[in-house]
Amino acid sequence: MRSEIKAPLWDLGGRPFRPERPPRRIVSLVPSLTETLFDLGLGDRVVGRTDYCIHPAEARSVPSVGGTKNPDLDRILALRPDVVFVNVEENREADARALAARGIPVAVSFPRSVVEALDLVRHLTALFGIHRPPVLEELETLWVACQRMNPERRPRVFCPIWKDPWMTFNAETYAHDVLTRCGGDNVFASRRRRYPLAADLNPGIPARPAARDDRYPRLSEEEIRRAAPELILLPSEPYPFRPEDAETVRACFADTPAGRTGRVRWIDGSLLFWHGTRLRHALRILPPILQGAFASEDRSSLW
Repeated sequence: MRSEIKAPLWDLGGRPFRPERPPRRIVSLVPSLTETLFDLGLGDRVVGRTDYCIHPAEARSVPSVGGTKNPDLDRILALRPDVVFVNVEENREADARALAARGIPVAVSFPRSVVEALDLVRHLTALFGIHRPPVLEELETLWVACQRMNPERRPRVFCPIWKDPWMTFNAETYAHDVLTRCGGDNVFASRRRRYPLAADLNPGIPARPAARDDRYPRLSEEEIRRAAPELILLPSEPYPFRPEDAETVRACFADTPAGRTGRVRWIDGSLLFWHGTRLRHALRILPPILQGAFASEDRSSLW
């Protein structure tokens, strides 16, 4: 699936996705898009979803076709969709091409910034002929307010997305843009993933050339300590961090500014990783968390 296309939605041939008429039967293999379709009042058109499409609650009554990485293609075909929505990161290209080969239109998305996520929502409203839905008005109002923010001090943030080994994201990701726009400073913004794993964890080991995704570097604990994060955010996905993990992580990085002051906080991972209308929650919830990072310098306080 071509990720360099600039249109909010494109087909597998790399062309902007422009159906002759608005789809009436939709299978969404992207949890954030499933939520977006419901928020736009299109839930009655969604005939299939993944096991992870759990927002809003009404979506759970829609038949599931399996996981994002292992959907049941025969089940999708039986639903006779007018379109299947997929995402470059969420889904496998092989599944998308297998569906297209059997005559199912496939629409691909891959927003990598807040602006692109907003454009995707606007594109969907135009595609389905929806005039200024309230959720889009809310999104744009929050985005204007976010752009006007001018925090005196931006916390240096480490946000792991995995452990054993630790993993995070760099500046070429949607999560980074959300974090930055909401007032944080990603301490690993310029860090690229190196191959193999040993070279990623140890810069003294030569990396091998690899035409692979380098946006999600693996990190040693020592590298994280050297980055000196002032705030550590533990998202609930893709690694399922739990609120009670905050104390363990604080102890692990006790010699960092975040560890010394107890600035280790669990957050709902969808705020960083789900695009679409979920963005409105991120723009409302994350700025106070990031801008309030220095409200208390009390070592004993653990968020």
